[in-house]
Amino acid sequence: MSDVAVVLLDRLAGGFEQARDPERAVGQAAYMRDQFPFLGLTSAVRRAQARRALAGLPAPAETDLVDVAVACWARDEREFQQFACDYLTAHVGVPGPAFLDTAAELITTRSWWDTVDPLATRVVAGLVRRHPSLTARMDEWSQAADMWLVRTAILHQLHYREATDTDRLFEYCARQASHRDFFVRKAIGWALRQHARTDPDAVRAFLAAHAGTLSPLSIREAAKHL
Repeated sequence: MSDVAVVLLDRLAGGFEQARDPERAVGQAAYMRDQFPFLGLTSAVRRAQARRALAGLPAPAETDLVDVAVACWARDEREFQQFACDYLTAHVGVPGPAFLDTAAELITTRSWWDTVDPLATRVVAGLVRRHPSLTARMDEWSQAADMWLVRTAILHQLHYREATDTDRLFEYCARQASHRDFFVRKAIGWALRQHARTDPDAVRAFLAAHAGTLSPLSIREAAKHL
């Protein structure tokens, strides 16, 4: 592990432990269906501790980002993975296209919406935008067996606005229209709803053309502001 990662994780672990709130942790774990243990930190406390841990450290290189993310994913407490998502988002302009493999590992490990969504809409989104050749990987993910990779492919253009590849977005949504999992159906609705802010007529037409295959959840979410 790089020197930056060692120092950062040591500081972070100390700060997180000092701020631990066992009572709050019980409620946080229950909210996440008891899939992960928590330290009981609010987002504000977690980010304040992160700022202290990062103070004086140099800007990370790609190897630092990989080391920090992997080390955070190896910790039991969910706040470490949430910190890693914030850290990667803050430095999304640093890594090259090979970092997508690390992102895939994070997305498919300890998977839940609280980490997958920022990884999809910020980290993967930034990688694909800066390295267009990675679009081919999104095409692969859009039909992957892992539902979190599917969700990521559908959501990665969420903040692209006018730069959205509409044909690709609609292709992914149509391909997974009958997916049985809630999180994929929700992602379809969310992605379409967001794109409707930019091109409402295109989304209306898509919903009309696929009314027979899209789930009621996807249609309801997509049409919220139409």
